[in-house]
Amino acid sequence: MRLSIGASKAKLLFGRSWSESEELCSGANQLLRTRSNLLCIERGKPSLAERLRRHHARANYLVSKATGRRTATTTTQSDADAGDNSASIPTFLGDAVDSLEYVVTLGIGTPAVEQTVLIDTGSDLSWVQCKPCGAGDCFPQKDPLFDPTKSSSYASVPCDSDACRKLEAGSSGHGCATIGGASVCEYGIEYGNRATTTGVYSTEKLTLSPGVVVDRFGFGCGDDQHGAFDKFDGLLGLGGAPESLVSQTSSRFRGAFSYCLPPASGGAGFLTLGSSPSNTTNAGFSFTPMRRIPATPTFYVVTLTGISVGGKPLAIAPSVFSRGMVIDSGTVITGLPATAYAALRSAFRSAMSEFRLLPPSSDGGLDTCYDFTGHSNVTVPRVALTFSGGATIDLAVPSGVMIDGCLAFTGAESDDITGIIGNVNQRTFEVLYDSGKGAVGFRPGAC
Repeated sequence: MRLSIGASKAKLLFGRSWSESEELCSGANQLLRTRSNLLCIERGKPSLAERLRRHHARANYLVSKATGRRTATTTTQSDADAGDNSASIPTFLGDAVDSLEYVVTLGIGTPAVEQTVLIDTGSDLSWVQCKPCGAGDCFPQKDPLFDPTKSSSYASVPCDSDACRKLEAGSSGHGCATIGGASVCEYGIEYGNRATTTGVYSTEKLTLSPGVVVDRFGFGCGDDQHGAFDKFDGLLGLGGAPESLVSQTSSRFRGAFSYCLPPASGGAGFLTLGSSPSNTTNAGFSFTPMRRIPATPTFYVVTLTGISVGGKPLAIAPSVFSRGMVIDSGTVITGLPATAYAALRSAFRSAMSEFRLLPPSSDGGLDTCYDFTGHSNVTVPRVALTFSGGATIDLAVPSGVMIDGCLAFTGAESDDITGIIGNVNQRTFEVLYDSGKGAVGFRPGAC
C-alpha cells in the first residue's frame, strides 16, 4: 500500500520490528511510527519551488532580525597582517544533498569522521547530527551519523561552565540536561523556516584539511532535529558572533576568511580560513567597507549604492539602500528594497522582451521567469552591483543572474528594510571577509 504525501511516498511496513524496518527503509528515506504500524517515507528530490520556499522563510527571518536593529557601525581599517596560517577546503553546490546552498566536507572527532555540512555566514553555532537519535528525531543525511562515543577527543560542555554561560547569554542557549548523571550544556536553534535543532553543546577535534586541526572546537551535537532540512550532515557557522568557527579560530587565522561558490554542480570552489595567496596581496579585488550591527554581531553588512543592467545605471536614489545589505552564503536569492527591485525588474524584462515571460508563481516566489523553448541561443543582459567606496562587480552571466530560467532577485514590500545578497549573485567570485581591516572584497573569476 502506498500513500501520496506531497513530493514523497509512504509505505506501510505491516508487522515489522523497528530493526527490520530500519533495513527496509534505508538510504534517504525516513522511518516514522504511527499508532499501529511503521511508516517509511520515501523521499524524492525536492522541487525548485520547495527549495525556494525554504529560502524565502529564511530570508524573511534574516531581514526581520537585521532590520530590527536600527544602528550599524563601520569597522575601522587596521594594518594588522593576516598571518601565514591558512586552511583551504573545496566547496560544492549542494545538489548531492538536495540543497541550493553550498557544502564542504570536514573531519570531526578522533579518528576523524567525514561530515558534509552547509557553509553559512548567516549563522554562528556549528552542529552535526549525532547518535543516539530517537525515532524520527534525526533527518535523513548523506553520511552516517557522528557517534561521539567512538571519538577519544569528544567532550560535552558542563552546565556550570563559562562556555555554557556565554552560550546561554547568546541566541543559541537551551538550558541544561542530565545525561549519565552529569549536568551538561544544551544548545537550541530555530531557523526562519521553523526547522529546529537541539542537543548537547560539546567540544571536539575538527580537521579542516590534512594537517590543519582545530582542537576543542565548540559545536552542537544534535540529537533532536525537526522541520524541513535537506540531506546534509550539519552546518558550519561562519558568522561574526563568538560561537562561530571564524571567531573561535581568530587568534590563528585573524578573523579573515574567503570563499568561492562554483556556478554549477560538479565544479569545485573553495573556502579559505586565514590568508591565501590571492587575498594576501589583494590583487584583483574590489573592496567595500564592512558594516556591523552591534546588537546582532552575526551579520556582515555592506552598502549597495547602485545597480546597472546592460551597462546602463538604473535611476535608484542611494537612500533606498541606506539600511545596508547582509551578505549571506546560506540564502539563495537576493532580496532588494521595493524601489530597487521594481527598477531592476523593469529594465531586465525590457532587455529580455524577445522571450516569453511566464506567469508569476502562486506562492509569491520568483516573478520574472522565462520560457526559452525553441531558442538555441539566449543572451542574458549583464547586471552589475556598485557598493560604497566605488567597488563595482559584474555578476557572472547567466549563473550569477538567473536560476532555473528566473531572475535571481526578489523585492521587499518597502524600502525600510535591510536587504540580503544571496549566494547566486556571489557565484564565481572570491568573496573576502576581513573584519580586522573592516572590508569585504570581491575578486571575479576565482572558480
